[in-house]
Amino acid sequence: MSKEIVKQNPKPTATQLEKNIADNVLNRISILEKQGGINLPPNYSAANALKSAWLIIQQTKNKDSKAALEVCTKESIGNSLLDMVIQGLSPTKKQCYFIVRGNQLCMDRSYFGTVTVCKRLSNVHDAFARAVFEDDEFEYHVDITTLDIVIDKHVSSLQTIDPDKVKAAYSVVVRSDGTLYIEIMNSEQIKRAWNQGAMKGQSGAHKNFAEEMSKKTVLNRGCKLFVNSSSDSDLLIDSINRTTELEYLPEPPEEIPEPKSLSESQKEPDGKGENVKEESNSDPRYSDAQFYIDTFEGCTTIKQADDFAKDQAENIQSFDKETANKINQTYMKVSKQLRGK
Repeated sequence: MSKEIVKQNPKPTATQLEKNIADNVLNRISILEKQGGINLPPNYSAANALKSAWLIIQQTKNKDSKAALEVCTKESIGNSLLDMVIQGLSPTKKQCYFIVRGNQLCMDRSYFGTVTVCKRLSNVHDAFARAVFEDDEFEYHVDITTLDIVIDKHVSSLQTIDPDKVKAAYSVVVRSDGTLYIEIMNSEQIKRAWNQGAMKGQSGAHKNFAEEMSKKTVLNRGCKLFVNSSSDSDLLIDSINRTTELEYLPEPPEEIPEPKSLSESQKEPDGKGENVKEESNSDPRYSDAQFYIDTFEGCTTIKQADDFAKDQAENIQSFDKETANKINQTYMKVSKQLRGK
């Protein structure tokens, strides 16, 4: 009796996978450019950036030392490369890097990448951030007319520079008209922001380069207002926001439990069969007060602030009284600023 030979499709090699994904990204970029959806920076070569990125991705591994190309979905790899090109970033210039989160490959910006992206915005002339060390002389005040932060003094020296003693950081965004927008975060605020990420601020970058990571965090916060009030393409804005938010989402579990059937998911644990109301705060960000504060501070219209306050009223009230009051005070402050514009 002859044995039936079953032909199996061979698994694509890294070279074949690279060509397939890179071609798809380049085709997508070409279409978007023709449609006017994106406008890449002058002298930026998407093909060269993709080649450099692929070399890096081939060496990228997850926390269990498994290769990114083995554990990450093809779609997430393509999307991370697309986000890199849309934002005009170069991995060889250390403007971005690739991180494995569960079965997803994510593109994260570095401090230099955030500066590069922010300067691409039509309402921004320049952007930068500085760290304040423990023994620095630092003073600032809030202009009572504009409510803008004004830095009065920042005196540092070679003796006070200590990467292990960063007590604060501030970002400066120079608007197109030359005026300054300043954000300041102390060390506790910075650590709380880090705590939203998968590594909880314990990655090698956070431990070994606390100064640069602090600057990156406060710069992301300072640029948020300009990103969401820019007249640039929605595609660019969406890509910037998405890759910023991904940095602060917890690591998904390695093993995802099998979903229950629809009938089972609608039953109470005691089996009474009553419908279970979907939890509105299933997103892990909704359990963190800083998420609400940052969202309110990023609002550019009164309607945005009011709608968010209305939608999240129940979640905000679930916090303890002091925290809820702090969030509401931020909402009132932002509302007052926006109404004064």
